[in-house]
Amino acid sequence: KGRKLRPALVLYEGKRDIVLAFISSRLEKYDPKTSVIIRKEDPGFEETGLKVSSIIRLDKIATIHKSLVAGKIGTLPQHFREKVNKKIKTLLTI
Repeated sequence: KGRKLRPALVLYEGKRDIVLAFISSRLEKYDPKTSVIIRKEDPGFEETGLKVSSIIRLDKIATIHKSLVAGKIGTLPQHFREKVNKKIKTLLTI
């Protein structure tokens, strides 16, 4: 049985493994404490490669082997990256 491809944000890329945050289109899962929302109407949305408005789930972080990554769909614009970085620092109380 084939696996469904899922988008994710690469937070760190090592030699063999990648640390990533899951991305979901289920906006009802949005929690402002743990997620960053990316709306289709936001500037730079088209750069992300996402098809619909989505949330980056910073409470769903995983380390996986690089061989499990199918490829790159897009790039996260700087203003979204700043939100992600700020939220990670808050979540990890750094």
